[in-house]
Formats: sequence, structure tokens, C-alpha cells
Amino acid sequence: MIDRIVAQFITKKLFKGKVIVLYGAKQVGKTTMLQNLLKNRNDYRWLNADEHDVQTFFDKPSSTRFKKEFGGLKILVIDEAQRIEDIGVKLKLITDQIPELQLIVSGSSSFELANKINEPLTGRKYEYMLFPLSMEEMVNKHGIMEEQRLLHHRIIYGYYPEVATASGNERELLKLISDSYLYKDILTWNKIQKSDKLIRLLQALAFQVGNQVSYQEIGRKIGLNNDTVEKYISMLEQSFIIFRLGTYSRNLRTELTKTRKIYFYDNGIRNALIANFQEIELRQDIGALWENFAIAERQKYLSNNNVWCNQYFWRTKAQQEVDFLEESNGELNAYEFKWNPNSKGKITKAFTNAYPQAKTQIITNENYLEFFVK
Repeated sequence: MIDRIVAQFITKKLFKGKVIVLYGAKQVGKTTMLQNLLKNRNDYRWLNADEHDVQTFFDKPSSTRFKKEFGGLKILVIDEAQRIEDIGVKLKLITDQIPELQLIVSGSSSFELANKINEPLTGRKYEYMLFPLSMEEMVNKHGIMEEQRLLHHRIIYGYYPEVATASGNERELLKLISDSYLYKDILTWNKIQKSDKLIRLLQALAFQVGNQVSYQEIGRKIGLNNDTVEKYISMLEQSFIIFRLGTYSRNLRTELTKTRKIYFYDNGIRNALIANFQEIELRQDIGALWENFAIAERQKYLSNNNVWCNQYFWRTKAQQEVDFLEESNGELNAYEFKWNPNSKGKITKAFTNAYPQAKTQIITNENYLEFFVK
């Protein structure tokens, strides 16, 4: 069992009078983590909302019905809660009528679950995000040296729990996850008929990691209009497959203001989409792979350690660029990602001249540890 950092935060928030909401992509270990968190208790009930009878039970909500079914429990877990119609209203009713009951709900899509619970549970919930395994969690599991030895492997195959703990069948597992689980909910909920277009969109995004993304250009390539491309990308982001970075600008005339980059939360999924599991030494895209890996790991680090900051990239009309920026408490930190520590990477003078107060750093395969691990 690999201890998940977010479990510590959830444990501390139990019985504080609020619903605990856990988001995360399919197959990242939400169910396993919650079951492990509750393994020494016998005062909880687990409901899987994928099951039809669970959905049916919630079709006729009433305080009497809920008290009869859940009274006497300390904890009620509803897994895949987005499957239940108007789940937010029903959670509010349970919380109001059985205030001593701790509700924990999980879901694999923020656009489904959040839209249903935000208004009914305003001020009544703690929200947490579970990512694929992080380097920090794996270091906690088996030490720094072992995880450093596996760096090349992680960059190729990523950190989905089943993949990270596999021994030789990583490609098959990644194909299964990317084919069967990853965008199943998107296709179902939105009645998307052209699943091939969605897959081609993901493949196009995979090839453009580290570059600016033009919705118009991608749309032309795969036969979708701008609005549909933007809709699909939003759904993929809200299903925790990809995430976007916008541009940092303080209204300098030379800065770009409306472009974006798109990254994958997991390198293994990205490589599975383009069917490329070549070793690091043979990769033509190692720069993009390292940038995606580093920024995704940083997202996990910030979330797992409850660090709040804004994140961007920076680019000018003259094509000068900084890979990644963090802004918090009035401080600005700028990072460039270079796989080879011997490369002549540096932060462009255009940026340091414009923002002389910013702290700058080059992240390579030799000094990455403090960037990912507390």
C-alpha cells in the first residue's frame, strides 16, 4: 500500500460538520485510498453509485428515508457520486437531517460533480484532488535513491498506481486505461458520437506538449470547429486528463495575452496516445517529455502540500519564452526545464529585464528533487 498525502488532510477534516468531496481521474486510486483510510473502522457504509440500485434508492429522497437507512452510522461514503441525479440537494438533506453523519463523496469528473453540488453545498464542503501517484509519495514509499533510479522509467510510463507498481506489463496497462477508462464518462455524459475525433484531439495535444496550442489549427487537422475543440478540451480538463496554462502578462505591449499551453497529468497516458514508449536515449521529444513531467509533478506537489499559487507561462511576440511561472504572495518565480544539465539553458533577458524582482531557476535531471519533493 502506497500512502497518499491527501489522506492526511482528509483524516484531519473528519467530523468537522462538512461534506468531504474527493475528485480525481479514473484509476488514480480514489477508492483504494478511501478504503485504506477507513480500514480499521466498522461504523461506516460504502455505496457505489455505479450500481443501479444505489441510484434508484436516491430517486425518492426524504429525511425519513435517509434517517432509516443511514441513522446510526458514523460515516457514509458515496463513490462515483456524480451518477446520482441532483446529488448536491440530496447530500444537503442528509447533512441537515443527520448532522452527526460524516459524508464522503468521490467522483471522476469535476464538471459533473461540481455542477451538482456547488450551490446546494456552498460553505458546507471540503474539496480535495487525487492525482496519479507523485514522486513525493513514491519517495516516501521506498526512498530517494530508488525513485531517482526509476526517473527514466517514470518519464516514459508515468505514475498511474497500477502502472507504477507493475513489473513488465506497463504498456498493456496504459493501453487499457487510455482505451477503456480515460474518456468513457465524457463520451457517455455528452453523447459524443465521434469518439475518433476525441481521440485524434488528444493525440494532437500529445504532439503539441510544450508548444502553444491553437484551437483553430487543431480543428482544421481533425475536422472540428473552434467551439467544439474548446468544448472537448474543457471536458478533458474537467475529467483530469489534461490541464491548461495561460500566459502571464502585466500589459507590456510585447507580451502575448491570449495563448495557452496544454499538458497531461500523466506522461504514460501521453505516450500511450501516440504509441511511443521508446527509451529516453532514443527520444526526439525528450525536451517536451521532461517539461510535461516536471510541470505535472509540480501540480501534484503544490496540491499535496496545500500550497496555493497562480501558474502561467510567459511569451512575447518576438517568441521569447519562459516555460513556467508561479505567482504567490507578491512573489514571482520563473522556471525553465532542460533535460540535459550541460545544455546552455537560461532565463531570457527579455523576462529578467521586464521582471527584475522575479526569482529564476533552471530545472534539470540533476536538481529536480527539491522541485517535486518536500
